Amino acid sequence: MCHVIVTCRSMLWTLLSIVVAFAELIAFMSADWLIGKAKPSGSEDGDNRTGGSQEPYRPTLGIYWRCTRIPHMQFSRRDTLCGPYAENFNEIASGFWQATAIFLAMGIMILCTVAFVSVFTMCVQSIMKKSIFNVCGLLQGIAGLFLILGLILYPAGWGCQKATNYCGNYASAYKLGDCSLGWAFYTAIGGTVLTFICAVFSAQAEIATSSDKVQEEIEEGKNLICLL
Repeated sequence: MCHVIVTCRSMLWTLLSIVVAFAELIAFMSADWLIGKAKPSGSEDGDNRTGGSQEPYRPTLGIYWRCTRIPHMQFSRRDTLCGPYAENFNEIASGFWQATAIFLAMGIMILCTVAFVSVFTMCVQSIMKKSIFNVCGLLQGIAGLFLILGLILYPAGWGCQKATNYCGNYASAYKLGDCSLGWAFYTAIGGTVLTFICAVFSAQAEIATSSDKVQEEIEEGKNLICLL
């Protein structure tokens, strides 16, 4: 018989797991990892031959995505073009960024799987006689390691040609040059920290759902158990 067990700690772990997965996914798909040096409107990737308005703007560059000003459309509100600069994986600007994409993608896939499974932990608390919370916590810890590897490798690619177009010739591995870090990079770091918090907190969720109080209510024949 299925017992629906809802506790404050298990619900908090579920919500955090979902938030972390979405945060990492959104950061990965964003172009706001690097904010390039200010350029006159009409320039693109360091090329300022198109003329146009001299109102400066700052293009942004992600792992495989970028946003830049469309030439000759400086008077339009929709003058910024965002999209992938690489048509396939091999065209990602740096080998380090390719490795970053792989590690982040692996970590995000694990986090999304855990987030999906966490919704069902209200009804299923064990799998193959092992606590589903502990299994998910272990997977979140592994995902966190993948994310850390990706974030460590990412700055090593700042010296690639694509990055120097945005950040100037002084940009190199682990040196930003004229660029600054965007919200997506900080979101990825924050999500990584929360991933390890979720991994640790999964043990508290398991304790809460297997407590003596829960067992007493199961013995009383209750199918829906809600505990603070």
